[in-house]
Amino acid sequence: MIIESIIIVVYTIAIVLIFMYALAQLNLLYNYLSSKKKQDNCKTFDLSNPEEVPYVTIQLPVFNEMYVMDRLLDNIALIDYPKDKLEIQVLDDSTDETVVSTKKHVEKIAKTGLDIVHITRTDRKGFKAGALKEGLEVAKGEFIAIFDADFLPQPNWLQRTIPYFKNEKIGVVQTRWGHINRNYSLLTRIQAFALDAHFTLEQVGRNSKGHFINFNGTAGVWRKECIIDAGNWEGDTLTEDLDLSYRAQLKNWEFKYLENVETPAELPVVISAARSQQFRWNKGGAENFRKMLWRVIKSKNISAKTKIHGLLHLLNSTMFLSIFTVAILSIPMLYIKNEYAHLRNYFYVMSFFVTSTIIFFVCYWFMYKNIYGSGFKKFFSYIGMFFTFFSIAMGFSLHNSIAVLEGHIGKRSEFVRTPKFNISTLKDSWKGNKYLRKKVSPHVVIEGALMFYFGFGLYSAFIVGDQGGDFGLFPFHLMLFIGFGYVFFKSLGSKA
Repeated sequence: MIIESIIIVVYTIAIVLIFMYALAQLNLLYNYLSSKKKQDNCKTFDLSNPEEVPYVTIQLPVFNEMYVMDRLLDNIALIDYPKDKLEIQVLDDSTDETVVSTKKHVEKIAKTGLDIVHITRTDRKGFKAGALKEGLEVAKGEFIAIFDADFLPQPNWLQRTIPYFKNEKIGVVQTRWGHINRNYSLLTRIQAFALDAHFTLEQVGRNSKGHFINFNGTAGVWRKECIIDAGNWEGDTLTEDLDLSYRAQLKNWEFKYLENVETPAELPVVISAARSQQFRWNKGGAENFRKMLWRVIKSKNISAKTKIHGLLHLLNSTMFLSIFTVAILSIPMLYIKNEYAHLRNYFYVMSFFVTSTIIFFVCYWFMYKNIYGSGFKKFFSYIGMFFTFFSIAMGFSLHNSIAVLEGHIGKRSEFVRTPKFNISTLKDSWKGNKYLRKKVSPHVVIEGALMFYFGFGLYSAFIVGDQGGDFGLFPFHLMLFIGFGYVFFKSLGSKA
């Protein structure tokens, strides 16, 4: 009974943590809906008055972006802002032939009168954070807009973001990500679903109540003074954006989130590109939890509620570890349930925690209908998307849990950029891309084994106990079987 007791304790802790996270999401939903009733009275610059137009530097941190570099530069050249108050820095850490082609393209744009410079480094120390820091040292602007290579801001983007900096307490203005290839495949639809939840419920829900949010690494603007005051960019985590965001807010800088300003971008279309991105984000989140835990707890400048939301925010990625733990232990728990009759009351209590799924279902529905619209047909489409999303998210849980564990124990790894492909329609193809990797992740073999493990869980539902089986966990194991199967077969068939 010792092993069974350990399984029960660990399973209970993991499922309670998931429930707490669900309650936090429910609170963010309440905040999100409440924010819709408020008017934005933030004072703004009048950019029609030349005296109120501040100097802006746009930073474009890039690395081996053959397929999107021309698109990025041509798009940025269309930005509508006074040329005498605008500088563009192309922070090029590339190690391939794009260095030459990018330099030529920059020179061509410079001839139109734009102040655009091509900055390269021989030492990629600090990766993206290092490039941003070096660019900042020579930046002319008092405000620094940042775009990754796959982002395509509208010409009026600065006109819609810079005015909010008239409030001298604001250190960052962040915009919502859009998705130019949302409907390219099931993989892109799932990624869009997850990101949309973050950029609606979470960012608005936290920001509207003054809780900490994060600059998302791109599609936002920093006040230069804020970056320097917060300690500048640091490359000791894989999510330098989250790191600097918390350091800035701990020094009482305010962040402004603009849900109504959408900045389109390209989602990874190959599963291994999505895997590398997920690994970096989840490991970086855990690294920042280690780095910021005591700073947040000890801070005397923020409320207890903001501290709780901040810590849960930093623990976002750790939820994958809880989900993976519950998934792995759910099959032994199925057998324990049907072997030990005296634990019946415990399992009655544990059935309450299915409300976590109900809470997520309700929260994400508000996000979904905000983007796709409401109505009977839309709701049925949402049901399918919700369970597909959860299945595939659970299929990533091993991969992301490894990332989280590495982050918590302090194992260092190189910053791996997500490959871009310039894919927006079904006619476009990623095959033949020079940035495709040849090796499959060793984790894929384990994911294949887990597919069979949860297939055994489905079989177990028919044979446990003496009452003709137990199908209480059958839907959960079916989602896990589908999720790990999808990730396994997709990973075998495509590499990036």
